[in-house]
Amino acid sequence: MLLSLLLVAAQATAPALPPTTPAIAPARRSWPTTQADYVIPAFRFRSGETLDRLNIHYTTLGRPHRNARGEIDNAVMVLHGTGGTGEQFLNPIFADELYGPGQPLDIARYWIILPDGIGHGKSSKPSDGLRMRFPRYTYDDMVEAQYRLLRDGLGIRRMRLIMGTSMGCMHTLVWGEAHPDFAAALMPLACEPVALAGLNRMWRTLVIDGIEADPAWAGGNYAAEPLQGLRTAESLLFVAGAAPLAFQRQYPTRAAAEAFVRDRVGKALPGLDADDLIYQVDASRDYDPWPRLEAITAPLTWVNSADDFINPRNLDFPQRAVTRMRDARFRQIPETADTRGHGTHTAAAFWKADLADLLARTAER
Repeated sequence: MLLSLLLVAAQATAPALPPTTPAIAPARRSWPTTQADYVIPAFRFRSGETLDRLNIHYTTLGRPHRNARGEIDNAVMVLHGTGGTGEQFLNPIFADELYGPGQPLDIARYWIILPDGIGHGKSSKPSDGLRMRFPRYTYDDMVEAQYRLLRDGLGIRRMRLIMGTSMGCMHTLVWGEAHPDFAAALMPLACEPVALAGLNRMWRTLVIDGIEADPAWAGGNYAAEPLQGLRTAESLLFVAGAAPLAFQRQYPTRAAAEAFVRDRVGKALPGLDADDLIYQVDASRDYDPWPRLEAITAPLTWVNSADDFINPRNLDFPQRAVTRMRDARFRQIPETADTRGHGTHTAAAFWKADLADLLARTAER
């Protein structure tokens, strides 16, 4: 799972951060959470397929606050990446930087909502039984299900903030176009605003092809997981999420590098399902917010990192995109031996000042 792998890799790199940022907490803090499910009946996908019961699982921290009109006014949704779950935002490098007293998403002040996207975690997914007969969902379907959860399931009419990492970053841009007045602020982390083509689509294609080329996959009707195909897929996911300078410093010898990567890929395999992974990687196939960027009117702060293999530093799409939005800012985190490649999106110490600034500049909206 891509986000799962990136979180593991991020924790595995040296914990030092730039002097201006606080140190990462060494151990997981126990955060008070609530788990729940919202079932959407007869959910219709963009493909025309339907599912009688679409289950969306979610985790929450904090409590809803209602204003004088009785409306919830402190809801924040954080959206995970490909292969991830909402619970991954309880990881210390994210949660311990953001949720505590006086921190940007202090749970005494905000109601944090962490959904599992369609096809992920404890939400409805192919491995529940339909396998390759599960509706071929896209990012538009995933955002629509999130909208139904917030509006119909939780009774929210306006979000204080929607933010997301990687796939969740792309979902945040889709949110801005599909529901421009629903959030007071948007914070996409680690993505591009264009259709996934070039190398980004190529490595995703190789992930899918690697699974489907394994005879044990059996068209998705396998009796046991196609491990060779999954190993190929997971190896590509590892490379896509790697942090070159950090890994060079942490594993400077051939033996150390080989031992680390084999251990990480091996440990990830038991948590994978082949059909789920195919769907997860393929869901981006028609993502393309570029033609309608002017529809994004909510204030937005967008952060990428310079050592991101998936969103390379020399693509100029973000800089061009922010000029087409009403109130958008973009920052690229410079590469150092402390950044975490694509996984920098979850190491909140690198960008939580940007988040605090976004919340401050949208406080009266």
